[in-house]
Amino acid sequence: MSQKQLYKTMLKDYPDVLDINDMSRLLEVSVKTAYKLLKNGDIGHMKVGREYRIPKIHLIRYLLSCGSAIKQHT
Repeated sequence: MSQKQLYKTMLKDYPDVLDINDMSRLLEVSVKTAYKLLKNGDIGHMKVGREYRIPKIHLIRYLLSCGSAIKQHT
């Protein structure tokens, strides 16, 4: 699945910049696991004050890098 297809299907109902709760819901993982993904550098992000912001493109790149996650959502 391409970046464009992911954006139009799986991520269409989410804002262009996600917060940690959006990301954990989308990936179907706990918030604790979502924080680990960010802190390990698995998913690109920005820190604004004390909060993390995750642009959709970084999440798409992560999903494409682990193809099994995409197969589960298609």
